[in-house]
Amino acid sequence: MALRCDLIIRDVTVFDGTGSPRFKADVGVTGERIVAVGDLGGASADREVIGTGKAIAPGFIDAHTHDDRAVLCGPECMLCKMSQGVTTVVVGNCGISLSPARMRTRPPAPLDLLGDESWWVYDSFGDYADRLARDPSPVNTYALIGHMSLRVEAMQGDTQRAATDKEAAAMQKRLAEALAQGASGFSTGLYYPPNMMAPTDEVIAVAEALRSAGGIYVTHMRNEANDVLVSIEETLKIGRDTGSPVVISHHKCSMPENFGRSTETLPLIDRGAANQKVDFDIYPYAAGSTVLMPSRLRPDVPVQVTWSVPHPEMAGRMLADIAKEWGLPAKEAAEKLLPAGAIFFQMHEDDVQRIMKHRLAMIGSDGLPHDSYPHPRLWGTFPRVLGHYARDLGLFSMEEAVRKMTGHTAAVFGLVDRGEIRAGAYADLVLFDPATVRDAANYDAPTTPAEGIVETWVNGQSAYVNGQGATAARAGRLVTRNRA
Repeated sequence: MALRCDLIIRDVTVFDGTGSPRFKADVGVTGERIVAVGDLGGASADREVIGTGKAIAPGFIDAHTHDDRAVLCGPECMLCKMSQGVTTVVVGNCGISLSPARMRTRPPAPLDLLGDESWWVYDSFGDYADRLARDPSPVNTYALIGHMSLRVEAMQGDTQRAATDKEAAAMQKRLAEALAQGASGFSTGLYYPPNMMAPTDEVIAVAEALRSAGGIYVTHMRNEANDVLVSIEETLKIGRDTGSPVVISHHKCSMPENFGRSTETLPLIDRGAANQKVDFDIYPYAAGSTVLMPSRLRPDVPVQVTWSVPHPEMAGRMLADIAKEWGLPAKEAAEKLLPAGAIFFQMHEDDVQRIMKHRLAMIGSDGLPHDSYPHPRLWGTFPRVLGHYARDLGLFSMEEAVRKMTGHTAAVFGLVDRGEIRAGAYADLVLFDPATVRDAANYDAPTTPAEGIVETWVNGQSAYVNGQGATAARAGRLVTRNRA
């Protein structure tokens, strides 16, 4: 009997996610799975897409997001990702997760990147997971539990000290509960005030919950500038002492005096990887974005404001121009803008390329979906890797670009049957034009959709169509480490 599918994409160039050479084939989908890859000339389908001249890849996995709230807000909120071909997002990064912590007042920065207290209503990760089940996201969600969220709850907001043994035990218990309820790992943001005073021993004590659950440890390290090597060593120690695989978030060498030091950091990570599981993610830009912290401003690092509660009209403007207009020093102008967010032009392109090219690198946008004038990485990360870095600069092959955004990421995070195009894998797919795909978002127009992404499917359902936008489908689900 001839094969009958729900969907066949015909005569398409396949990038299968493993890094293997591209090949021409047809891809058949039934339900939520790929059922066949090859010559499907004898098969038929309810819908057939002619892919001649186009390419198909596994749906991109965004290794580093702050989409905890966005995945709860419907297809339009996730258009920034689906229009790039993203089908799975890793939430709860940098120690910031929307659960399990209820906030009665506005949370301290940077927790407020996810919103004011009206969004902090989940007493447990189970409550958050139930909300995702009741009101599904259009993309898959893989969740980490943030140290900052646990800390603010356990220490009743008194975070400018080390936790007591009792408080660390309470955090460990909360993490264990969340892992049992479908979370996949633990993240820290040791760079930020609510986490800065946590010594290494506290992190290890809380992260001990990962051992029996087989969870992953993900970290915005304590320092990405002068002490970046010390911070890498601390990260590796936490992984070793808890028996956990490690992911270094948005690896970079910050500030002009550290430009070029990726020639030191990458060999150190390689030495660690010889004895333990360690990987890292990177976004393909030489500027970062987070909350605005006046005490950390420097005259040699330009700053662009992304949002401000008291002065929303300043979003998108350079801090130096605002300070000049107000007749204030930059620090005082920044204090006047708080609470606020900003883009910091603090890396060197040579380091970005060297880090991105490394075999362990995954791609993560680190986009901030609730900024009123976001960093362009929110809308442009994945097409930028494909178009600018792979096709135009030749930094690596397009096969390798796809691997860094799919198969490699799925393996690191333990995403079963995702990140590859093969029979039996979930039908998370992106159809794109390899000749035209590119990021269109920039620092002046940061929410411009990418070009060359034709269609995105999540678990076999069409989620985004170029020229039409997001569909009504909400086929995403909570995905958990090492669970099918």
